[in-house]
Amino acid sequence: MARVQVYTKRNCPYCVRAKALLGRKGIVYEEIDVEADEALRLWLVDATGQRTVPQVFADGRSLGGFTDIAALDREGKLDEILRGNC
Repeated sequence: MARVQVYTKRNCPYCVRAKALLGRKGIVYEEIDVEADEALRLWLVDATGQRTVPQVFADGRSLGGFTDIAALDREGKLDEILRGNC
């Protein structure tokens, strides 16, 4: 399995949806709250080009936010990535 990290903020509905999608797939993930950490938020923008959360990573690879991982799931690609095969 890939090492999955989800960068989030409190009270973020898309964060809740991303975590629920991963949970339905039985994926264990590390949740990293960026709300009170300006340096981490700046790193996240540099790493992804995005200012929004959630941002999901699998083995250090940015997968994007909730809508991105939901699209990967609909395309049948997310499971393969989460298994560490892509």
